[in-house]
Amino acid sequence: MAERADIDRVREATDIVDLVSEVTQVKKTGRSFMAVCPFHQEKTPSMSLDRARGLYHCFGCGKGGDVFAFVQETRGVDFGEALDMLATKAGITLVADPTEARRRGRRASAVEALRRAVDVYHQRLKKAADAGPARSYLRSRGYDVDIIDEWKLGFAGTDWDTLAKALRTGGIDERTIVDAGLGRHGRHGIYDFFRGRLMFPIHDLRGDPIGFGGRKIDEVDRSRTNNPDAKYVNSADSGIYQKSRVLFALDRARGSMDDDHPAVVVEGYTDVIAMHQVGVKTAVATCGTALGEGHFDLLRRFTERVVLAFDSDEAGSKAALRSDDLESPFRLDLDVRVAVMPDGLDPADLYQEGRGDELAKAVDVARPLLEHRIESLVSRQDLSGPEGVARALHAAAEQVRRVQDPIARREYARFVARLVGVELATVESAIGGSRRTQSGTAGPSEKPVDRAESELLRVVLSNPQDIEVTPGDFSDERLRAAFEAIAPQIGSTPIGSPLDPGVVADPGLQATLRGLALDNRPLPAWEDVHRRVALRRLDGEIDALESELRDLEQGTQTHSEKLRRLIALQQQKRALGT
Repeated sequence: MAERADIDRVREATDIVDLVSEVTQVKKTGRSFMAVCPFHQEKTPSMSLDRARGLYHCFGCGKGGDVFAFVQETRGVDFGEALDMLATKAGITLVADPTEARRRGRRASAVEALRRAVDVYHQRLKKAADAGPARSYLRSRGYDVDIIDEWKLGFAGTDWDTLAKALRTGGIDERTIVDAGLGRHGRHGIYDFFRGRLMFPIHDLRGDPIGFGGRKIDEVDRSRTNNPDAKYVNSADSGIYQKSRVLFALDRARGSMDDDHPAVVVEGYTDVIAMHQVGVKTAVATCGTALGEGHFDLLRRFTERVVLAFDSDEAGSKAALRSDDLESPFRLDLDVRVAVMPDGLDPADLYQEGRGDELAKAVDVARPLLEHRIESLVSRQDLSGPEGVARALHAAAEQVRRVQDPIARREYARFVARLVGVELATVESAIGGSRRTQSGTAGPSEKPVDRAESELLRVVLSNPQDIEVTPGDFSDERLRAAFEAIAPQIGSTPIGSPLDPGVVADPGLQATLRGLALDNRPLPAWEDVHRRVALRRLDGEIDALESELRDLEQGTQTHSEKLRRLIALQQQKRALGT
């Protein structure tokens, strides 16, 4: 990690307004700046920019942070890479951390090895004798030379060290080959991880190669390949490749995603290429793993709309249902839909048959994921008898129960009632009502943050002179925790200089503080808001004591003590000017 002083220098040298302006539209309103949020679809600016603190916060989707977080989110890089990019832009030379420099050096070497491997595999596909079956397969799928070149498709030789020899000849050492996931150590030296397979290069958001997907070719001698029974073999997770956070072709698809063109997730590499060939340029695929929250986090950076495009056979139906343990399909920040391919064919098959127009149409008429899932579950039951109706209703209710928004939940309850053929009240009874949580147990809905105490914390963040605030001034637990997290800065920050929410480690507390700090409404005088909070607290204590006194016998010691306490509180209230 870079020196703390270097990080602070880069932060201070970077203008958050200029930085955000490179990505999205920024408008000045008085002394404040508002931007159209690049992390969710909107037309009216809802992202507030604080030039003094170098912070941003979107009041629409909740995204926020400092200049480094903004570069990480928009460029798909880690903190160290964001620091390097901003330092270079600001003309600042960083003090090198030897450990970090070695790590980045190894990453850069591994990426270069992968880049060389892409070229080696690509040339072998086009020219090598043992790649003949792979070329025949591609021709049968309708892939011409232009497609092969555009996607840099390749072929891994059938000999045990074809790639390793080529890379070593080019000056790449064995450790780098292993770091890149291209080879492994064996009894007779390093051997190729991929052998006898059609190769699909996988890139990160910057376009750097980070791994491969290798498809078996039936005509290739299986005895000369690795894992001969697996249809696909993918790069193993490494320092540069984590399949749970990578989507094939997202580097080229993200630029085409907008309000009218959702991300389209398909199941295989050839399906992605087929979609792109017919004009669906937003198609991506997971790389040998199930669709997970990490993938939705990636897509959420570029679009609010996601279409899952599966074939209509049993495997496709299971794929549409396998996100049962995911949070994203039940949240309103993503519109997740399902496009079912006609005739049980996958996109690659439809493209091969010249039915590309049906691919685009299936995406256009995609239906909400939860509707599709509920219909799939209900269709498995016999609705002609009461037992089947009950099973269908309970299965559907389990899905609807996970929808937290009360309006969306009620609309899905109506959908289930029509689908199963029962009264809405019956469905709502099965769901358990809007007071149930995801686990199905009763629980109170979260209260809104206390308004008066929020205003007090806004004043605290402005760091005025002679402020006297304690944790006891906050009855709202969330605001009290946020105050305690930011309070250490009060004594060490010059009076009048705003406190920095960015140094608070807890993401939830940081978001709360950031939202208050970037609220552009005029600040009240701290004495006024502190007085309102104190009066309300006193009123609450007075009401509680008066209630207790009504139930106590006069003349007892307990009654006398509480009465004295009540009188003292009333005097405090009068002293505050009431």
